[in-house]
Amino acid sequence: MTDKANLSRRHFLTAATAVTGGVGIAAAAVPFVASFRPSARAQALGAPVEVDISKVEPGAMIRVEWRGRVIMIVHRTADMLGRLAGLEDVLADPASINSEQPTYAINEYRSVRPEILVVEGVCTHLACAPTPRFEVAPADLGADWQGGFYCPCHGSKFDLAGRVYSGVPAPTNLRIPPHSFLTESTLLIGAETGVS
Repeated sequence: MTDKANLSRRHFLTAATAVTGGVGIAAAAVPFVASFRPSARAQALGAPVEVDISKVEPGAMIRVEWRGRVIMIVHRTADMLGRLAGLEDVLADPASINSEQPTYAINEYRSVRPEILVVEGVCTHLACAPTPRFEVAPADLGADWQGGFYCPCHGSKFDLAGRVYSGVPAPTNLRIPPHSFLTESTLLIGAETGVS
């Protein structure tokens, strides 16, 4: 009877040790697995950004931040849109075939709505910050300049749709982030839902 009692006790202790060890491993694994989830800050950085564009006057531009990147939003005038025509011969990728943009932005205006341009403010050459140069034919950019974005670091030029000129260091057009319109005056950057 003593051998039988010892054997029962041994089975009980083995089972109890295994269960306790399993619970300990699970308790140790929970924080480890939870560490793979992005932090609240990282989640906020990746979240879509709503922008009220009702106060952006025609011909003006605002900057917002999305995922740590500067996004330029330009309210183009009819004159600015008209200046996009006829530039095909001086642009490296006028049809935006080799550039990064959502499929709905592969058009002459590179936008959902022609008058609103949403473009990353990062030069595709060495990630410098291009500056808006909307004036026509300034002395430093030449008589053929129709307005757009100029990167002063290395001289890359982009038109008013963010399309890159031929013969400059930048290899592709400025990137167009995913975006859509929630309402007539509310732009959602980082998501392709909503109304257009």
